[in-house]
Amino acid sequence: MDTLAVRLDHPLRSFALHVELEVGRETLALVGPSGAGKSSVLRAIAGLLRPDAGRIALGPDVWLDTAPETGRRISLPPERRSVGLVFQEYALFPHLTVEANVGFGGRARVGELLERFHISELARARPGELSGGERQRVALARALARDPAVLLLDEPLSALDAHTKGTVRAELGELLRDLGLPTVLVTHDFEDAAALADRVGVIVDGQILQLGRSAELLAAPASGFVASFTGANLLPGSARPGRDGLTEIVLDHGVTAYSTAAGEGRVGLAVYPWEIALSREAPADSTLNHVTGAVTSLVSLGNRVRVRVGPLTAELTTGSVERLDLREGELVVASFKATATRLVPL
Repeated sequence: MDTLAVRLDHPLRSFALHVELEVGRETLALVGPSGAGKSSVLRAIAGLLRPDAGRIALGPDVWLDTAPETGRRISLPPERRSVGLVFQEYALFPHLTVEANVGFGGRARVGELLERFHISELARARPGELSGGERQRVALARALARDPAVLLLDEPLSALDAHTKGTVRAELGELLRDLGLPTVLVTHDFEDAAALADRVGVIVDGQILQLGRSAELLAAPASGFVASFTGANLLPGSARPGRDGLTEIVLDHGVTAYSTAAGEGRVGLAVYPWEIALSREAPADSTLNHVTGAVTSLVSLGNRVRVRVGPLTAELTTGSVERLDLREGELVVASFKATATRLVPL
């Protein structure tokens, strides 16, 4: 299986896109806020955007080269690139049946793909009669009907409701692992990226801030933005060497915290919600960090509850919240260990 190699330089409205990627038999997710340049990367790979400068190649096959040694620029049109593209809103033809939509990508594998995606019984239906999950399956089947060497997914789960999303995400993840194609997907949701991709790149203003496995980004975020985007609480403060080899951080809101991570000067202390425990009083154990505050919100997410306490968001089980009898307005202590913290530059 050939590797997809991408190098892009292109001015966008308020910043310049500068990206270099290599994607093998894996799924690479580009995750970032709206307007970060994610979809522009997909469009350039697919041939829908011609960058000012760059090179895109799948193994020995060059799709784009703005400065070849021969002096002859290369820019293959979309139909000559072996790409399957699934658009954010799926872009199905409303007047065509499911079978005809899939067949638009290529007739040879229609029956096989309808069967593979469990949509054979929907062959005569039209997109307006389908659920969000069914429309996504049709769009994926149409993209794969081209028998592509590269798969591109633009916000593949954003059109789904919360109830459907978990099921479809699991199905999509299994499909991507089975396909083993170089796949690039873009999303604004780190949880989706972590669930679907082998590697994740956080992109902001056209630049990739950090690229690695999701566990690596969680364990060692390269910046405050990466930490907060991956779901961490980020507390600004001033760090200095402390006792027993710890780093002491005087947080901007007045509390002193401790970390096993090294740091000095202005830093952001990052701690993930699931690393924070809540109690009525500070626990008498080895936990060094305690923040007292009022509960300002409780948000249920399945069997978990996100509890906002002062500057922190903690994530507890429903059972823990019920045992503590937590209610808005009540004072509690949020505690977390020094080993649970990361220090990032601001």
